[in-house]
Amino acid sequence: MFTAPTKDQLFTLKHITDISGIAAHERYADASEDMVQAIVEGIGEFAAGEFEPLYRIGDTVGARLIDGNVIMPEGYKEAYQSFVEAGWASINAPIEFGGQGLPFSMATVVLDSLGAANMAFTLCPILSVGAIESLHSHGSKEQQEKYLPKLSSGEWTGTMNLTEPQAGSDVGALKSTATPRGDGTYQIKGQKIYISFGDHDMADNIIHLVLARTPDAPEGTRGISLFLVPKYNINEDGSFGAQNDVKTVSIEHKMGINASPTCVLQYGEEGDCIGELIGPEFGGMRAMFTMMNNARLNVGLQGVQIAEAATQKAIYFAKERVQSARAGGASKDSVAIIEHPDVRRMILRMKASTQAVRALLYYASGEVDRANLGIEGAREMVDLLTPLAKGYGTDVGTEVSSLGIQIHGGMGYIEETGAAQYYRDIRIAAIYEGTNGIQAADLVGRKLGMAGGDVIRNHISRIINESKDEKNLLELALACQNITEYFIKDASVDDRLSGSYPYMTMMSVMTCGWLMNRQYEAAKTELAASGDPTFLKSKMASCRYYLDVMVAEAIGLHSAATMGSDLLYALSEEELAS
Repeated sequence: MFTAPTKDQLFTLKHITDISGIAAHERYADASEDMVQAIVEGIGEFAAGEFEPLYRIGDTVGARLIDGNVIMPEGYKEAYQSFVEAGWASINAPIEFGGQGLPFSMATVVLDSLGAANMAFTLCPILSVGAIESLHSHGSKEQQEKYLPKLSSGEWTGTMNLTEPQAGSDVGALKSTATPRGDGTYQIKGQKIYISFGDHDMADNIIHLVLARTPDAPEGTRGISLFLVPKYNINEDGSFGAQNDVKTVSIEHKMGINASPTCVLQYGEEGDCIGELIGPEFGGMRAMFTMMNNARLNVGLQGVQIAEAATQKAIYFAKERVQSARAGGASKDSVAIIEHPDVRRMILRMKASTQAVRALLYYASGEVDRANLGIEGAREMVDLLTPLAKGYGTDVGTEVSSLGIQIHGGMGYIEETGAAQYYRDIRIAAIYEGTNGIQAADLVGRKLGMAGGDVIRNHISRIINESKDEKNLLELALACQNITEYFIKDASVDDRLSGSYPYMTMMSVMTCGWLMNRQYEAAKTELAASGDPTFLKSKMASCRYYLDVMVAEAIGLHSAATMGSDLLYALSEEELAS
């Protein structure tokens, strides 16, 4: 049933990412128009043919822990090998280590289609992408030559190990240790929880990136270092050595993403668990944030993925389900529910929301590429867009999947229809890789102050200057400008944090509205030039709904963003809990 949204992906790459502008640079010259189309269409066919048929068994059977080893559901190992053999894992990986070196934007499209077909499965390559980026940025030449070729090809997979039982979002409270062994390596000991794809049977080796403390390290995040801990140690000749003492203690029984094994890993409990330091001692957070920032964009993309899949499923059901005559219609005969006004409202909202966050994520991916090319201002834009993309992207995925259940009616609440799986799968995305509340705090904490506030000011000003003909969008941008100045000049830390979430939503909707306005104008131009009328009229309707309805809704968040903290702290803890 799933069909990759190739037309919308190509349209967004052209008009939002500006993929042709990126390909004009020598580094990314291989991303020609023909190559881009071949990749977008090819991954769409692969995702629909290989990943989507495994979506339900991934949920109903899930990953299982058997005799200390994680076993994936039937068909997953074969599909993953097909993914590796087809070269999809290496799209954005460095050329010098066997990758194709194409823009990050193209890796984003690949993950978009794969995740819409099977979100849980796609978590595996998402984590590997982050491990590759971290090693490429911070690893030694020897580490890169030893590990990056296999990670780049997808033959080996990577993980990120931050969380411990006593240290959730407070990473500085972690207690895992790394003791020098006298030969340049370290003995790793400790327990990590919530490790996605911490173990599985789809690849020959798993490369864990683990945060730990060396002896006498300072407390808090200043004393954290990053270590590479392979499941199987690698000899100098590239052959496998002994298995590290990394044990999968358990896998979590979760609300969703059951095909993604979320592992509790025990390091060095009984024997040798050998790790290598990545980057300098105490440089762990800097190295890990390279991986985490990449992951945060890709988690925001998960919102796009699930929104796309849920929308397609809801539309299919709405066209097939016949119930009641249309109120106001000429006939008293029952019609497909897609004819009813409220169902059409929900479908149009789903389509508009999905396309808006796709534009946001594709725009951010283009800024990543421009930052990698050294284009001035692009890195700051990536930093600004990351909390918006992660926070709003996953919020939209949650809303759209909930609307999908609503369109199915009572049948949506029945597991056999599959509508509920999208909601259960996406619900974690607003929590992991930094909760959306943490994203909002990051926006008003770190990002608000970039260049003395001028990064955000310049972004808003650009949107104001380009939105003179869109009343709602202009009003929202002016509201964001007003709140920004209040936060920078007058608000206390508590006031900023109290209004941070509605402010993040307003900034996100403003940015999405700006990008949807661009798409509306582009679609209108292409339609006048005899472009695809079915696609372009649908695109224009989605853009107009977002601009006329959803942008207008966001203006109403102004009061919530500026309410301050007094009311939140007017009650004592006991009074608030009563």
